[in-house]
Amino acid sequence: MIYIASDHAGFELKERIKASLIGEGHHVVDMGNDRYDRDDDYPDFIIKVAKAVSRDSESKGIILGGSGQGEAIAANRYDNVRCVVFYGLVTATDPTDVTGRMSTDPFEIIRLSREHNDANILSLGARFLTNDDALHAVKLWLETPFTNEERHMRRINKIER
Repeated sequence: MIYIASDHAGFELKERIKASLIGEGHHVVDMGNDRYDRDDDYPDFIIKVAKAVSRDSESKGIILGGSGQGEAIAANRYDNVRCVVFYGLVTATDPTDVTGRMSTDPFEIIRLSREHNDANILSLGARFLTNDDALHAVKLWLETPFTNEERHMRRINKIER
């Protein structure tokens, strides 16, 4: 089950993602908005996805807004929700990791959000993504499994409510 929602800023992209997911055979539940309304408020729709994912550990959620930031903040208020933001193709230009490692793959953050954090909601910043990049990110995110390694489980258990 994939729950999806957006405000006005993400409405068109949400509709494209939803059609793509349905075309791939996924079961998608659209939690709103069901029409473009420039005066709508993202919490009215995002909270529905967060509550649904919080109750169903096998489900995933995709939420969209202008930046994806406020949407993620709203979603992460709910138990068992681990929402991450993706808003575009960004890579480091200078390594800041203590090991000197630097990612050159802008989609690596999508994989890591699933492999290391078992993220169950993906928040997309519609104003920062092309349609193709958003669709690729969603596909990659849904296809990437959680590694279930002890160190990652330990960390997740420390933040779960």
